[in-house]
Order: sequence, then structure tokens, then C-alpha cells
Amino acid sequence: MKKFFKKINDYIKESYNELVHKVSWPTRQELSSSTIVVMTASLIMALVIFVIDFSFENAVDFFYKNIFNK
Repeated sequence: MKKFFKKINDYIKESYNELVHKVSWPTRQELSSSTIVVMTASLIMALVIFVIDFSFENAVDFFYKNIFNK
């Protein structure tokens, strides 16, 4: 049972050591610019999906009104 807790303890220590000393964290400026890029890309994708959805909705509505209701 002691080996189990020792392994858990070692894992936590190694994880902490890696996060503090080995990981390169982005600067505030890098993080801000990345956030802006992600938000812009998300907005563009949302607009593209909206346009596609709106177009299909109008096409289906056109077919139901003009072609199937003769």
C-alpha cells in the first residue's frame, strides 16, 4: 500500500516540476493576440453557417411553395 501512495506522490511532484520548470507559458500579449484570432475565426464561421442555413431554408421554402403546391 505504501508503494501506491509513493507512486501518487511522485506523480504529483513530477507533474508540478514539469508545469513550473519545463512548460513554456505564453505571455499576456501572445495570449491576447491568440484570443483575438480565435474569436475572429469563430465569428466568421458562425456567419458562414448562418448564410448557408438561411440559403437552404429559403430554397426549401421555395420548393414547398412553388413546386409541390401546384
